[in-house]
Amino acid sequence: MMSLVEDKQTLFSEVEKELASQGFHIQKKDLNRPWGGFFVIDEQQAPRFAEKYFDQVAIEDLKISGKLSPKILIVAPEKRLSWQYHHRRAEIWKVLKGEVGVVTSETDEEGELQKLSPESLITLKQGERHRLIGLDDWGVLAEIWRHTDADNPSDEDDIVRLQDDFGR
Repeated sequence: MMSLVEDKQTLFSEVEKELASQGFHIQKKDLNRPWGGFFVIDEQQAPRFAEKYFDQVAIEDLKISGKLSPKILIVAPEKRLSWQYHHRRAEIWKVLKGEVGVVTSETDEEGELQKLSPESLITLKQGERHRLIGLDDWGVLAEIWRHTDADNPSDEDDIVRLQDDFGR
């Protein structure tokens, strides 16, 4: 049986190879988040990314201010991203692999855990509190940041953390 670290390296490598085989250009990758990691896809490829992973949503319906930022998230088993929200973006996620947990709320109080299986979609509104949770196995999700302020697009600094297992 592979160790968790070998598992992680194998999974990240497989995801990276799959993205490359689909012609996606990875602008940035971070494999060292305490909860897993992510790949940022070239924003010029957002329409194609949306067509590939969010084919049930019309591209016009995804755009809020016109700018979309595609990513792939990988969450480790039994790890939780921070309880957070954003001022300048809404998000849409699609589970690609594994079952994951998601908690959402309109207030700072966490709601009920929802379990999402592959092919499940979840749409998060600007300001909606949310947390992604790894369950028994690795989870892989496609994510699109839907920027709500065309003049000041969202970035990694647009995270308001209400609670974080890693003290960030």
